[in-house]
Amino acid sequence: MTQQAKKLLAYAGVVAVLLAVFTLYSHPTVLVALSEQIWACFN
Repeated sequence: MTQQAKKLLAYAGVVAVLLAVFTLYSHPTVLVALSEQIWACFN
């Protein structure tokens, strides 16, 4: 595998992770669950 192919694969992986995170944050139930977990840490 060439250096350019490895770099392209790494960029594709980063973009896939970012898209997955964006998709999770676009659902209100995930945001509510996340805020409840954060609140529970400091309560």
